[in-house]
Amino acid sequence: MPAQASTSRLATPPLTERQEARRRRILHASAQLACRGGFDAVQMREVAEVSQVALGTLYRYFPSKVHLLVATMQDQLEHLHGTLRRKPPGGGSAAERVAETLMRAFRALQREPQLADAMVRALTFADRSASPEVDQVSRQTTAIILDATGLEDPTPEQLSAVRVIEHTWLSALITWLSGRASIAQVGTDIETACRLIDLPARPEGRQ
Repeated sequence: MPAQASTSRLATPPLTERQEARRRRILHASAQLACRGGFDAVQMREVAEVSQVALGTLYRYFPSKVHLLVATMQDQLEHLHGTLRRKPPGGGSAAERVAETLMRAFRALQREPQLADAMVRALTFADRSASPEVDQVSRQTTAIILDATGLEDPTPEQLSAVRVIEHTWLSALITWLSGRASIAQVGTDIETACRLIDLPARPEGRQ
């Protein structure tokens, strides 16, 4: 059952250096194929061939294409996070820094639209069995936003704002990929959501 599969994968021991190198080859092959032809181009047999692993080994790492592409998105966000840390946003307020960060992330995905579309489609198709991979994407996105705020001890209201901003960013990405939003509209929506970060906290006891 999916819940049992999820639990067993969460309980697996850390990868050895050799296993991690193999996993990285798989993720690289997944991204490479998605860049060429989007979601449909990522076929497990071809991923195995490009990454030079046995097909059975590939399925031990990633039970399906959806699991693989969601993990690929987490990997891409992790690389992006490293780039953002080396060159952090320069806005004066937390809202400005977060908006700049998320627009930089959006533009990075925009440069490879087929890859972005494949990863987002996998994220929307993911069922409960892919919860560990989906949670990793969410945690990585949250970490990117929190780093951009520069807040050492965010309030509960600010953490709630981070979740709303994360949802807005993903929704904006989906609407842009589907041709229903312009880049200018994406920027406006992200800037609007990011203003929530700078709102004052409600006084204690007030509903």
